[in-house]
Amino acid sequence: MDAVTPAAPSLEVSGLAFAYPDGHQALFGVDFRIGRGERVALLGPNGAGKTTLVLHLNGILTGGAGTVTVAGLPVGKRHMAEIRRRVGIVFQDPDDQLFMPTVREDVAFGPAAAGMKGAELEERVRIALEQVGMEAFADRPPHHLSFGQRRRVAVATVLAMEPEILVLDEPSSNLDPASRRELADILRSLDVTVLMVTHDLPYALELCPRSLVLSDGVIVADGGTGDLLSDDELMRTHRLELPFGFDPRSVTMGA
Repeated sequence: MDAVTPAAPSLEVSGLAFAYPDGHQALFGVDFRIGRGERVALLGPNGAGKTTLVLHLNGILTGGAGTVTVAGLPVGKRHMAEIRRRVGIVFQDPDDQLFMPTVREDVAFGPAAAGMKGAELEERVRIALEQVGMEAFADRPPHHLSFGQRRRVAVATVLAMEPEILVLDEPSSNLDPASRRELADILRSLDVTVLMVTHDLPYALELCPRSLVLSDGVIVADGGTGDLLSDDELMRTHRLELPFGFDPRSVTMGA
């Protein structure tokens, strides 16, 4: 074989352990890697450590053991600005991310803060809004939009930074069925690595070919989403509940 260096994975977590100042240990040595362009769901019961893990991905939490590497860059003080550009986190409540008078200004905020201006900034905003189907709403105040539209704009604020990996915290929560489907279509169309933290197991199955199960601060399973959701013992042991009547074995996975 040729000695070609493969592109660094979008995300590599190795031996990550973390305890809060009160002594509560949330992570006990987490290991996984996500390749470029993968869509992966992070599943687990409440209290498993999912939020703690996500907050390590862009350096909001630091100081534990182990390493987190994003596209070959170690997460740490030296590369923090670049890491925060590369790891785009979309929080569960879009109102945590939207605070400017118009949609356009919200989406422009990150790139403008990074020094972008003029026609280049306008084009970056236009592309990000187009990616989420919200270009027609650029001049609207965010608080005049529906919840589903605000979530799409929150995704655009992150896409405007051209991230390496898009981390979504419960992206389907509080969405009506149409908004849920529209967001799924958008996420499938993006040429970006996706890590989706969710309790919505059918949504994970629909969008993510691969899933990680985090339980009591460790990864207890890593495999095909359909295979994991069909493993009754795994599901029962780690308090993962499918909706009543939903059979993952009966779902034909799309592309």
